Amino acid sequence: MKKHCLTRTKELAITLTLILSFIILGACTKDKTGLRYTYGDIGTGHPYPDVPFAVISDTHIYDTSLGSTGAAFEKTMNADRKLLLDSIDLLDFGIDAILNSGSRFVLIPGDLTKDGEMVNHRIMTEKLKRLSDAGITVYVVPGNHDINSTDAVRHVGDHTEPVHSASAQEFVQFYSDFGYNAALMRDDDSLSYVAEPVPGLWILALDACRYRENEPGKYTIVSGQFSQSTVDWMAGVLQRAHNENKAVMALMHHGVVEHWKGQSKLHPDYLVSDFANFGKFLASWNVRLAFTGHYHAQDITRGEFDGKFLYDIETGSLVTAPCPIRFITIINNVAHVRTDTIIDRFRPGTDFAAEGRAFVKKTVMLEAASTLKKYKVSEKDTEYIANAVGDAFTAHYDGDENPAFRLAFDTKKLGLWGRFVYSQFRYVIDGLWADLLPADNNADIPL
Repeated sequence: MKKHCLTRTKELAITLTLILSFIILGACTKDKTGLRYTYGDIGTGHPYPDVPFAVISDTHIYDTSLGSTGAAFEKTMNADRKLLLDSIDLLDFGIDAILNSGSRFVLIPGDLTKDGEMVNHRIMTEKLKRLSDAGITVYVVPGNHDINSTDAVRHVGDHTEPVHSASAQEFVQFYSDFGYNAALMRDDDSLSYVAEPVPGLWILALDACRYRENEPGKYTIVSGQFSQSTVDWMAGVLQRAHNENKAVMALMHHGVVEHWKGQSKLHPDYLVSDFANFGKFLASWNVRLAFTGHYHAQDITRGEFDGKFLYDIETGSLVTAPCPIRFITIINNVAHVRTDTIIDRFRPGTDFAAEGRAFVKKTVMLEAASTLKKYKVSEKDTEYIANAVGDAFTAHYDGDENPAFRLAFDTKKLGLWGRFVYSQFRYVIDGLWADLLPADNNADIPL
């Protein structure tokens, strides 16, 4: 009897500890950056010039000379939802589509390579040269995977070996013909720059990545944050753009507007730090469009800021199903957004599309299961909850989430502790299925 009481006491202590951890996690806040913004007070913005262009994101180019078999590579594949072995072929296929689209230029909001490996940057720039040789200008910014990454490795059997990840200077050298040589202005404190692809339109290409803080043996920093110096530089650029009658669109890796209710709680590192104030800052200067990536999802969300607005047009990863390309045509100050999901046309006659989508769900479920097990959720309950999480994320990656396709979730199938844990994470599934306006894949956006 005494032993039984001790066991129950221990179980109660564990339960209370876990509940307390949920409370603490829910109370945590970020974005205490202390940044000071110079907000614009300039009335309506300048009209955007008519122009067609394309957007691809998070290409994560990976050369198989860095390993394609073995336990270590299998672990890398299961830890994320990137079709690394198909990355080069998918990029070639995507470039073919862009070459036939009539696009004047292409925007790429970061994560060009798996982890900044030199061989992968070389391949990426060789491929992009196909576009520039055809007269299509390319503008890139770095993502958290492109510079000084501690995850740059070669896979050898059951272990990995570190390889060099490009420095900031090497990144600029690699992509000198894809934004940096054409820059009208450069920021001294980051790899941010300004370019003018067509008369009257400025691209504010922004680098919020924290690669300078990465240290060997530690996790690569995923989050993004601007320095005060870079924010001040942006304010000067935006004032000059207004004075010179230029319309401005932003290009950056991290999100500016929350793409589902709860994203900033679950995944704050995928939004730029202080995103609410930063979005207000851009909108105050009449920046209507921000092209972002990072989250691997197809989503467009409108942010409202004191009577002004900003559309965050997030483009999914080219190596994560559905492998999208965005084609945007601005006519009469309206951005007409269309999406080509190339997974459905890639390798016809094979099961690539179905297998690619199944791979995404599988890797999401593995990640969800890992989290749930930390909270001592039973294996049976873990599998049931993880399946629902997998469905929600794959719907979000596809864009235009339709709640009619959401499978019913029966909490009665869960144990008591499983129900409690699910109640704490239900906001994730509910948030992902509730698509925020406007439409994600095909939309007409008044500017």
